[in-house]
Amino acid sequence: MPIPIILGGIAAGTAALGIGKGIKAGVDMKDAKDTNKYAKRIIADAKKDLDKCRKASGTALENLGSKKLQVLDKSMNRFIASFEQLKNVELTESVGLDELAKFRIDKQSITKLKELGSYATSILGGTVAGALGGALTAFGAYSAAMTFATASTGTAIATLSGAAATNATLAFFGGGSLAAGGLGMAGGAAVLGGLVAGPALAVMGFVIGAKASAQKDDAYANLAQARQTCEELETAGVACNGIRRRAYMFFRLLVKLDALFVPLIFSMEQAIQNHGTDFRSFSDNEKHAVAGVVSIAGAIKAVLDTPILTEDGKLTEESVAIAEDISSKICS
Repeated sequence: MPIPIILGGIAAGTAALGIGKGIKAGVDMKDAKDTNKYAKRIIADAKKDLDKCRKASGTALENLGSKKLQVLDKSMNRFIASFEQLKNVELTESVGLDELAKFRIDKQSITKLKELGSYATSILGGTVAGALGGALTAFGAYSAAMTFATASTGTAIATLSGAAATNATLAFFGGGSLAAGGLGMAGGAAVLGGLVAGPALAVMGFVIGAKASAQKDDAYANLAQARQTCEELETAGVACNGIRRRAYMFFRLLVKLDALFVPLIFSMEQAIQNHGTDFRSFSDNEKHAVAGVVSIAGAIKAVLDTPILTEDGKLTEESVAIAEDISSKICS
């Protein structure tokens, strides 16, 4: 075979090989681009789902905080105003609400509730103005003692309104951003269940190598990381939903307790109007009403004293225990 023909064949084969590699490189680059785009999309969808869960949980905590303040400002203040007028109160032999008898409160508890009622009134009166939203979230998540502290009214309210800005969990529920000094979505997710959601941000910046094959490998590595991050964000979403359910459990419990509380307060007020402030002059039914209202006040205090979340964003075991205990008694 003549040498020119052989060389021509080699040249043709080399050209074909080059074309083949070029086509493969083009396919790899397209594959890398499509894979990166898919990774970005699943991360974006996972973040969107988590954001919905976050907002729903934040709303539930805020609603609970609002209900706590309303009960303190209205029903509890009204109860204390009448109960403190009574003299010679002896409930040990009264037939009160047997189911809730263990929640009856003493003078020290009354004093604490009076203090909380005063805080609630000043907050709802507009003392903290625009900070109320964060304050409600904090009050819903934590116990009254943790939220208000034991300082003067001004300091306590300042602590309450600043809680959402300084606590990573509450910043997460309130949409606190990195720019605002919070930990943002990633930080909030890290708080919920000890997750590390930082990779979600890293996934958005993909490394582009010099070779198409390297780009493809990087893209698949990014996709694997994106899927792992999606699982972490989904876990955070499950945690958010658990917090939302617990908050509404407490909200419904307060609604039920308040529905029992108000009529008994009225009965106590009527007894005072009819017989004066000496408890010994009350009829058996009136004594029963006073014993009952004291038990309900104690149950409400137990709810106010029980935090739903720990400071690192986990659901407390005591919250479900106290909710189930009281619910079983008022629904039996």
